[in-house]
Order: sequence, then C-alpha cells, then structure tokens
Amino acid sequence: MWLKPEEILLKNAFKLWVTEKDNDYFVLQRRRGYGEGGGGLTGLLVGTLDTVLDSTSKVAPYRILHHTPDSQVYWSIACGVSKEEIGQHWDWLQQNIMRTLSVFDSTEDVTSFVQGKIRGLIAEEGKSSLVLEDDPEKFREALLRFEKWFELPPQEKLVTYYSCSYWRGKVPCQGWLYLSTNFLCFYSYFLGSEVKLIISWDEIWRLEKTSNVILTESIHVLAHGDDHYFSMLLHLSETFVIMEQLASYSIKRLFDKEAFQGELSLCDPLQITKRGLEAHAKSEQFRSFFRLPKEENLLEVHESFLWVPFSHFNTLGKICLSENYICFASQDGSQCHIIIPMREVINVEKPDATSRALTVCVRGKRALRFSEVRDFQRLANTIRSRCGISASPQHSASSEAIRGECQSLINHFEDNPEDVTLMVGQKDNSKAVSTEALMTVFHPQDVENLDPKMLKEKMKEQSWNIHFSEYGRGTSMFFTRKTRDLIVRGVPESLRGELWMLFSGAVNDMATHPGYYGELVEQSLGTSTLATDEIERDLHRSLPEHPAFQSDTGISALRRVLTAYAYRNPKIGYCQAMNILTSVLLLYAKEEEAFWLLVAVCERMLPDYFNRRIIGALVDQAVFEDLIRENLPQLVEHMTDLSFFSSVSLSWFLTLFISVLPIESAVNVVDCFFYDGIKAILQLGLAVLDYNMEALITCSDDAEAVTILSRFFDSVTNRDSPLPPTVQQASSGSNDKARHVSVDISELIREAYEKYGHFRSEEVESSRRRNKLHVIQTLEDTTKQNVIRVVSQEVQFSGPQLDELYNLFKRQHFLSCYWTMESPALLHHDPSLAYLEQYQLGFQQFSELFSLLEPWAFCPSRSTLSLWVFRLIDENQDGLVNFKEFCSALDILYGGSFTNKLKFLFKLHLPPAFDLPEDGVIRKSPERGRGKVDLQAYLKQWQNEILKKEETIKDLPRINQAQFIQFSKTLYNIFHGDPEEESLYRAVAHVTSLLLRMEEVGRRLQEPSSLRAGSTASVEASLTEEETSDASSSPSSQDGAARQPEADWSFSFEQVLASLLNEPVIVGFFERPVHIQGKLGQARVAQLRLKANK
Repeated sequence: MWLKPEEILLKNAFKLWVTEKDNDYFVLQRRRGYGEGGGGLTGLLVGTLDTVLDSTSKVAPYRILHHTPDSQVYWSIACGVSKEEIGQHWDWLQQNIMRTLSVFDSTEDVTSFVQGKIRGLIAEEGKSSLVLEDDPEKFREALLRFEKWFELPPQEKLVTYYSCSYWRGKVPCQGWLYLSTNFLCFYSYFLGSEVKLIISWDEIWRLEKTSNVILTESIHVLAHGDDHYFSMLLHLSETFVIMEQLASYSIKRLFDKEAFQGELSLCDPLQITKRGLEAHAKSEQFRSFFRLPKEENLLEVHESFLWVPFSHFNTLGKICLSENYICFASQDGSQCHIIIPMREVINVEKPDATSRALTVCVRGKRALRFSEVRDFQRLANTIRSRCGISASPQHSASSEAIRGECQSLINHFEDNPEDVTLMVGQKDNSKAVSTEALMTVFHPQDVENLDPKMLKEKMKEQSWNIHFSEYGRGTSMFFTRKTRDLIVRGVPESLRGELWMLFSGAVNDMATHPGYYGELVEQSLGTSTLATDEIERDLHRSLPEHPAFQSDTGISALRRVLTAYAYRNPKIGYCQAMNILTSVLLLYAKEEEAFWLLVAVCERMLPDYFNRRIIGALVDQAVFEDLIRENLPQLVEHMTDLSFFSSVSLSWFLTLFISVLPIESAVNVVDCFFYDGIKAILQLGLAVLDYNMEALITCSDDAEAVTILSRFFDSVTNRDSPLPPTVQQASSGSNDKARHVSVDISELIREAYEKYGHFRSEEVESSRRRNKLHVIQTLEDTTKQNVIRVVSQEVQFSGPQLDELYNLFKRQHFLSCYWTMESPALLHHDPSLAYLEQYQLGFQQFSELFSLLEPWAFCPSRSTLSLWVFRLIDENQDGLVNFKEFCSALDILYGGSFTNKLKFLFKLHLPPAFDLPEDGVIRKSPERGRGKVDLQAYLKQWQNEILKKEETIKDLPRINQAQFIQFSKTLYNIFHGDPEEESLYRAVAHVTSLLLRMEEVGRRLQEPSSLRAGSTASVEASLTEEETSDASSSPSSQDGAARQPEADWSFSFEQVLASLLNEPVIVGFFERPVHIQGKLGQARVAQLRLKANK
C-alpha cells in the first residue's frame, strides 16, 4: 500500500527494522520479529508496540523508504502485509521510477518527484473506494491492519475503527475495535499474548451501554452466550450508535429481507460508510418525529428563530429540509413544531437585503417568519427551486404584484373549495368507493339535540375551532402543548377523522398519491390469495355489534380497504387485528382516508407489527416490561416473572386497546396514539396496571389477574360520548359493573399523561432498538429448537451435534448474503414459511459446507460428487436444500450401516442425481415469499411424507454401463489417501471383474462374442485408467465411455452389494466409525476462511 510520504530521521531506530533490499534511492525493510527467525524477545516487544501505536508504517511488517545518497533523511512511501505485496511495489519502482531519477541534477528535485508520484498514486487509488471517508489516509492505514489481522474476505467493507480496552475477566486488553458491514472485530497483542475476536452482527443477542464499580462506562455485547465488554473509548456514545446502526442494518437486511431501495447509502453492503449510516439514522429520526413518508430524507438543517404569533415571541429551533417538506421544531422546551409541505408554499420573501430572515407564505393567508438564519440566502433559493417559485432579480420589486396574485388565488379557493382537490391532482375515485365516514351515515348528528352530552360535544368543537384560529388548521398547523391537552380531553366526533389524518401524516400520503387507492381497488378486485381468504373469514368478526358492520355498506368498505392494502404490500398481506383497527378507522374517516391511515399505522407508526411473527409487538412488550421495572417496583417485587404481562398486553398493542375497551372509550385511546405514537399506549398500559395495583398484588395466580384486568376494562366508560346506546359497544361484563366502580376513559388517560408522560419518544426508540436484537434472536432460537426436535427423530446425531450443525447451516446461508443484495438464499428466505423451510442452501452454498463436513476425502471429483448429493437430497427439485435434507444425507454417511452407505452411493449414480446436466441449473424453481402460498401443494407434500414407505433394495433400478463405471471411479476417489489404499483398490478391481464375468456368463448365448469382448475390454480399460491416474468424472469421460460399443447389460444393487460383502477390507472401511465432532470443530474455524480464500 502506498503511503503519504512521511519523514523518518533514523533509518534503524532501536534496531526494529532489518534491511532486505536497497539501492541508491530506495530501501526495502522487514520488521524485526516477522518472517524468518521470529525475533525472540525483541519480536515480542515489537509486536506489542505494533498493536498499541496508531501508525501503519510502524505496524506493517514490510516497508519501503526513499532516500538520496547525500542525505540522512528518509521518507516512508510504501508498506505491505506480505512479502509478495511489498515486492510488487518494489518492482514497480524499479521499472517506472529508477530510470527517470537519473535525469535530475539535484537531490531536492529527486525527492520532490518521488513524493509527487506517490501522492498521485494514492489519489488515483482513493478516487473510488475511499472518497466518502472523512480521513482517507488514516482509513487506508486502518484498512491494512484490518485485512492483515482478521483475514476476512476481501469484499468485506470496513466502516470505522476505535482504540479501546477489551475485558477478559478482570484483565483489560488494550487494542483496536474494528466495525465492518458484517462483523465486529477486536485485536490486541501484548508481550506475545494475542487476542483476536470476530463476531458477526446477526449473532448478537444484546448490545447496550452499561456501568459498574470497575467500569464507569462500557459497551456490553452478548453473543454465543458469552459477554464481551469494551471500555476506555474516547467517543463511547458515537461508537455505540454506530454499533447499533450496523446491528440494525444487518437484522433488517438478513432477517427482514429489506433491500433499502432508494437509499443509495445502504443499498450496497460493499459501500457502507460511517457517514452514510449517520445520514440514514438522522433521516429515520426526522421521518419518525414529523410523521413523513418513507421517501423523505433529511437534506439540510438550519438553526433559526421562528416568530410564533399565538405567543408573540421568537422561539429558537431548527429548520429541517427534505425533498418535499419544510419542518421546524423548537429547542426551548415549548414543544412546538410545524410541518410545511412544499406544495403549500406560494412564495418566499426576504424583508430586506441586510436581514438574515426570510418569510415563507403558505396557502390559507398564512406566513411564517424565520430569523437569524445563518445561510438564509441559500435556504431561500433552495425552497424556491423546490417549490417552482421564480427567484429573478426583480423579485423584490414585483413582490406587491405577486402578493396580490396570491391573495386572489386564495380568495378563489375559499369561494370554490371543491377546486382544491383538483389543484393537488386528486382524481374522482371509483364510484364503488365510499366517500363518507360510516359514523356520519349510521349516526348523523342531530343539530337540534341539546342534551348535556351534545352540549359538551359542541363545547369541544368550539375549543378546537379556537385552537384552529390561533394555531392554524390543516397541514401547516402548529403542534404545541395545548394541542396535546385538547387531545387528552377528547376529540369531538366530527373532527376525529380530520385530526387522525393530520397527526399520522396520512394526509400527506394521500395528497401526493392522487387516485392511487382507486387504482388499487380496481386492480385487486377479484383476486384470490391466501390474504383475501383470511380477510373474507374475518370480515364479520370486525365490530359485529356496530350497526355499520351489520350492513353491506360497512362490510364492503372494509373488504376493499383490507384487500387493497394486501395488494399494495404483499410482504404484510393481511394479519389478524388489522380488521379491528380498520373498522374503527372507517367509522371516522372516508374510505380512502382509512386506507392511508392503515398505511401510516402498519408501515410507520407500528413497524413489524402486522406480520407472521409480530416482531414489532413483541419488541414493544419487552419495552413495556422495562418500563414496569422502572415505574412499578412494588408490582415487580410481587410478580417477579413479568412474562405474564407480555401475554396479557399483546392485544393491547396489536389493537390499540380496541379489543378490550368499549368502542366509545377506545377511540379516545386512538386519538392519543395518532398524536404521540406508541408512547401513548405504553403510558396507558402503565396507568392500567397502577390503577389495579392492589388487586394484582393480592391475586394468587395468573388466571385471577386476567379476571381482574378484564373486569376493569369492562368498567371503563366514556361519560362524554354522544353516541346512542345502539352504537355503543355492549360490555361483556355488564353484570359485574355494580360490583366494580366505573372509570372514565378521559380521567384514565389524563392520569397516564400526568404520572408516566415524563419519558420521551427518543427513549422509547432506543429501548426498541436494544430489545429488538433479543426478541429476534429468541425467535430464531425457538425456530432452531423446533427444527432440531423434528430432525432428531429421523437421525442419529445427538442434540448438541444437531445444534452445531444448525448453526453451521444457518451461518452458511448468511455467508451467501453478506456481500450482495441479490443472493438466491436471501431472496428465498421467508420467516412466514414453516420453520424447516426458513433457511435453505443453493448448490454453491451446499457444496462449500459439504466439503467441510464430508466424512471421506472425495479427491479430484469433490465438486461433481457434491452436485450429485445435492440433486439426490433435493427431493422437490426446487434448487434449494433445507436442514432436514442436509442432516439426513450426513446421517447416512456418518452413522449408516454398510448397506445404507452403499445404497446412498449407488443412488448418486442413478437419475435424477446422475443424469441431469452438469451445469447445476435447476429447471424448476417455485416462487416464495411473495404472498402466494400453494396450500394444496403443501398438503400433498405432507400427505406423501406420511404415506411414504421404507425404501427397500429391491426398489432400486439397475445401474447401466456408464453409471457403473462412474460408480467404480467414485469408490476409487473415496479410498484415496486411506492407509489401506492399495488393498482397497485391489478389492474394487476384483469386485468389478467378478461382476463383469457374472454378467458375461449370464448373456453368453444371447450376445455376439465380438460385442461382448469389446464391452468387457472397455470397462476394464476405463477402470485401469482411473486406478493409475485418478481421472475425474467429467462429462467428457462419461461421453467417452458411452462411445464404446454398447452392450445392453446392467447390474442390480443386490449384485453389487453381494460382491462387495465378499471383500472384508471394503466392509471394514465403510463400517469404521467416523466421528463428526472433530469435523464440526474444524468447520467452525474453516467456514469463514474458506469464503475468504474463494
């Protein structure tokens, strides 16, 4: 590796370097302690220095120095890990530089020329690979150490590195922590003691910041059941954040199959950088806070003051700019933020040329004034360009004309509100789509009704109208503490749909996708999938007591929304609980609005909730358990096992309390959820447990606790609800209400905010990230146990051996996914499939793993034989092998009887294993993981497995001439390298001759002698050639055998078996016990190294 020229005053400082080659201008040196001789005590000291010091020129075992004859100053210009690498640099200098140096008259010119040439080479190398790194020179040095110490595949991308201490028990080891795309690595060397650690991100169970008496602050990593602690980091928080991001990236890519389309910084695992990860994390936080579509990315951040008209003062905060939105969030604790879609901006003004302020004019006669913006000119131009507003020099002169034009436009839309829809490009949806909320159809408000509940409803509406007049209405409304206070008190029925759309961000999704829902409805009409079958089954289970879903109007709208979403997102399709949530959305929102609200919930607000494994809900339950430990210690002391609350609260999270509360009370919870996200559900859960604390502490078992909570939910009422009894949900525990004091939902929510509203959304997200690793690994471990339980019934391997095999099999699957987004194994991985099918290997991955675990040395034909084994055990010929099929083959080879092993080898030389094309191309490949599951095919396969009878040796077809020749060659290859190799070869030759003579005697009267002699000679010649040259079984050798004079003869398995049984040396070879434990240990070490060598 070429280095930026650095001056070195002493050529052999402390005698640490040994000169290997030199000439008038260059010196090639070897680090003492490397290469021949080792270096003794000096080598140990040098190795320790190399690990601790932060300079590759001091660490690399080889280097090249530049000098001139009349100078004592040396310049380091290159270093290398191996002698071959440094030799290439030396040869390049001799061929390209040495001749040129002779033309210079002064030594200064020589040195300047060499330095300029080396810098040019470094710049050329860094154009592509290091252009995104903050300090390319230091990064190149770290990359050299990373490659030298860990010997990972060359395509593994180093992201960043840190100096730190790694604790082995109570002893710290000072070294270097390297974070790459797929691995966490640590290296330390101190006085001959080397510590090397390599952990893949997908194997980590826990990743958290901890502190104790010994370590004030450290990072704890749990993997493979072992705890690892890293401390003394200069930037511990930054290191932890990068580690979290890499672990999350690995989980999403490998377990969730996320391809990161549209995110250039993450779509290619070979180009991941620290800067790209940081930008991705900031964009995620930005989208989450402002509830923006997933396409938005944080582009610019500007600190500024915003004039807040309702408070009459400037509030300090930050302007956040994305592709289509201008957002502002305060930093002074006022919890004020605003979202301005670019489509709403009609003008951007600067009050005067010297002011660092700008005014953004939006529709609705509103203007926002930002002041003290450092780069206000560029920000104004950016907003204008993105909004399509002219920024000509005459802009300020014509501002009055523009303002008048904008005012006339505003007046027009106020007089003709229906034109606003046409302005944003929304189309008239299909006539079949409902354009009214179901609540307005089945329970229209009676304006003349003046009962107390309706009067209170009118007062709520008036409060919100006052709020709208002060803070704005629609997409550009200010969100403040007062907004939350109104939400806690309850949203009026008439405004609920509008506010849900606004708070969730669904209003922006719908505005930017005009006509999208109508197209989805038309495209999904009449489709039949597993999702549509499940939807039809659950339609009449969705709020069955409500009149809206006792009619075809409500059922049809529910069907259209759920089917359209399943068509839009087949990865989720349809999941139970979606029907209950969508039913409530349809009550208060129009059909298209309900669809976009469902999109916001499933894809942004509750990520990973609605899939087969409900990972998101399980993660939030783990977060809930953490909050119980922090906030309800009295309850934790009584109920040490908090898993009970996880099972009880699952429906709370999946349905937002809709399934446990009466509908008139549940909608108040949904109001809070759309404003505060999952934080509102966690707060309410804590309040429910706190309210029932005394009863829960005294209960004797889980069943009693469930009864207590059920009675409590039945007693929750909404005293302010204007809904008539026919619409309100009937309580299942109405008979017990007399014994249980009723609780008003508004008071319960207010108590939740007062007692447990102190924790921030950022803390919830951090806890989510921390718990997600543990939840996913727990699910993976459960899957592994299920697979091992099934497979153990059919093989002789022990439980620990199957555990090791499964880990190797799964790791092989992931190794094929580490450095590409297009791996077949990754594309076919679908967690919703049966656990036996979740991890499968294609031929290339199978061949690599099989070569590490095969009991015999298959000599030159290893790849060909592994291809035959792959075809044989791939029963459904889909080009993929699952763990059960893989273990069944190994079980025969390691633990099978002589007959079973021979039968397995015999079948390798029969169709379909032997006669398929040698290119390994599989002709049949089913579509997986795309929402199309053929249940009939699965049932048929299951039935066949149940009815499948034990295969006998009589069921095997006879083997023909070409197959028999290859079978004999395979035996020769298996015996290669065995101590009794010669005896085994002679035994095979004897058996072959015996079989041929038997066949010849049997057909003597039916076949001309010339053909018979030719056939026998051809077989013997082929076998003799194999015995002497170990020829591999290539297609050409098979074709050569086929071109010999054909004789219609074949052997049965019984004949082959009987002949081989007469050879004790062969029987002894196959019955000799071969232990897989040693192979498993070797495979663990060699698996990654094999990938690196390839």
